[in-house]
Amino acid sequence: MIKEEGKYKIIKRKKPTFYFFGVTTGKSSIIKIFPLWMKDLGFPEISIVGVDFKIHDEIDAYRSAVAQIKYDHNSLGALVTTHKMDLYKASKDMFNYFDPYAKLLDEISCISKNGKKLEGYAKDPISSGLSFDHIVEKKYFAKTGGYILFFGAGGSCIATVLHIINKKNAGDRPEKIIVVNRSRPRLDHLKEIVKKVGADIKFEYIHNQDPKKNDKIIETLPDYSIVINATGMGKDSPGSPITDKSLFPQNGIAWDFNYRGELDFLHQGKRQENSRGIRAENGWVYFIHGWTQVVFQVLHLEMTPELFTRLEKIANLTRQKGV
Repeated sequence: MIKEEGKYKIIKRKKPTFYFFGVTTGKSSIIKIFPLWMKDLGFPEISIVGVDFKIHDEIDAYRSAVAQIKYDHNSLGALVTTHKMDLYKASKDMFNYFDPYAKLLDEISCISKNGKKLEGYAKDPISSGLSFDHIVEKKYFAKTGGYILFFGAGGSCIATVLHIINKKNAGDRPEKIIVVNRSRPRLDHLKEIVKKVGADIKFEYIHNQDPKKNDKIIETLPDYSIVINATGMGKDSPGSPITDKSLFPQNGIAWDFNYRGELDFLHQGKRQENSRGIRAENGWVYFIHGWTQVVFQVLHLEMTPELFTRLEKIANLTRQKGV
C-alpha cells in the first residue's frame, strides 16, 4: 500500500464531515436534506461537503479526495456518484477492504472507515434493487411480456441488471434486456459481468450515440416494456438519449434515473402518458435509497423500515417545500 499522507494536502476538519463526490453537488437536494437527517438521527454536528470533479477527471484529483478521508480523523466517508468506476481505478491501492460488489463491478459508491482501515462499497445493487421493486410490481414480466431497454451502461445500469438477474421468480425477470451505450468499454464491462454471474435473460449490447437510432430501437420493443435513462443526460449534461419524436412502447414505463436537472427524458415520457398509456417515473426513490444506504454504512447504523420511512418523510417534505 502506498502512503499518500505526505503527498496531498490534508485539511484537518474541526467537525465530523461527510463528503459527496459528484459533478454538480451544490445543486443536489441532499445539501438541504442531509442536515435534517443528521438532526433526526442525533448527529447534528456532522456536516456535508460537496466535491465536484470533471467527468473522467485526473487520477490525482481522485486520489487527493480519497487521501483526505483516509488521513483526516474527522473526515468520516463519502457517497460517490458519476465517478464510481474512475475513482476505484485511480485509488484502489489506497483501500484496506472492498465488499464483493465493489470487486465484481470495479466501482465504489461508498467510502467508509473502520477504525484506521479505509473501506470501499458498491451500494448501488442494493439501492437500485429497492428502487426497482418499488416501481415494478411482482411478476410484471410474466403478466406483460415486456422487455427492458437501458440507455447508459454505467454503474446504475449494472447494479439494476444484477438485481434483476438475481430475481428468484422467473416472472420477475424479462425475457430480454437491451443496453445502449455511447462508448464500447462500458458495454464490454457489463457484458463481462453478466457472463461472470450467469443469466437466463437474453442480452443485446448496442454501441450507439445517435438519438435517432435510439428512437428506432425503442420501436422494436413489445408493449409494456420499460425504457430507462441511466445516463447523466438531463442532469450532468444536456439533452436526452432519444428525440422528441420517439414513441415509447404502449402502456410501458419511462424511467429517468435522474431526479433533478432539465430531465428531458422524463418529460418526453410524460408527454405520452395519455396518448400511449406511459407511466413516467423519476429517480427520487432511487436517490433516497442510495443516500440512506451510504449514510448508514458510513455512520455504522442499522437500517430499519421505521427509520427509512422517517427519513423518507423528511426528504419528501423538504422537496415539497423547496427549502
